[in-house]
Amino acid sequence: MLEFKFDTQLLIEGHNLDENKINEYITNNFKGDSLLAVGDDSLIKIHYHTNEPWKLLEYAASLGEIYDVVVENMERQANGLKG
Repeated sequence: MLEFKFDTQLLIEGHNLDENKINEYITNNFKGDSLLAVGDDSLIKIHYHTNEPWKLLEYAASLGEIYDVVVENMERQANGLKG
């Protein structure tokens, strides 16, 4: 059993985005691991393993337009099922 089972990935398009601040906010406010928050001031790619992807999506949507959202259940994938 995985500690954090949802692989959550998305893009945020906006203005004056700061990958360091986003990274810090996610780290301090959401339980999870394997965080990747990279990009520039108009586009950020997020990758995060968490049990509550909806919280991450809500936060990301507050920063700009989100798209290319993927949430996969890695626990199901580990059991040979579609994630």
